[in-house]
Amino acid sequence: QVQLVESGGGLVQAGGSLRLSCKASGSIFNINDMGWYRQAPGKQRELVAVIPSGGQINYADSVKGRFTISRDNTKNVLYLQMNSLETEDTAVYYCNAAIKSTFASPYRTYWGQGTQVTVSS
Repeated sequence: QVQLVESGGGLVQAGGSLRLSCKASGSIFNINDMGWYRQAPGKQRELVAVIPSGGQINYADSVKGRFTISRDNTKNVLYLQMNSLETEDTAVYYCNAAIKSTFASPYRTYWGQGTQVTVSS
C-alpha cells in the first residue's frame, strides 16, 4: 500500500507565506511525476504545479512567481512554498504522485487526503 500525507496548511493573512509538505510512504519502488492540485469551494480541482522526476517544472499561471514546487527524492517528500498569498489561493490543497510499487508494476496515481489553506484579507 502507498500513502500520501500532506501537512503544513493553515490560516494566514494575505501577503503571508506557507509551506506545504507531502510525504509518500509504503511500498515504493520509484516515483515519477509529483504535483500539487487545489480545489476551492464550488470549483473544480485545478493543477497548481507539477515536478517530474526529470524535466521541466510547470506552474499554473495564477501562481507563477509566487509558489515554488520542489521534491526530496531521498525522503520521498514533495514541497510547495507559497509566498505572497492571496485570498484567491484559499482552497484544499492535494498532492498527487505517480508511483511504481515494484520493478514490474505499472505506475499508479495516488492522492493525499488534502490540507486546508485559508488566506484572510
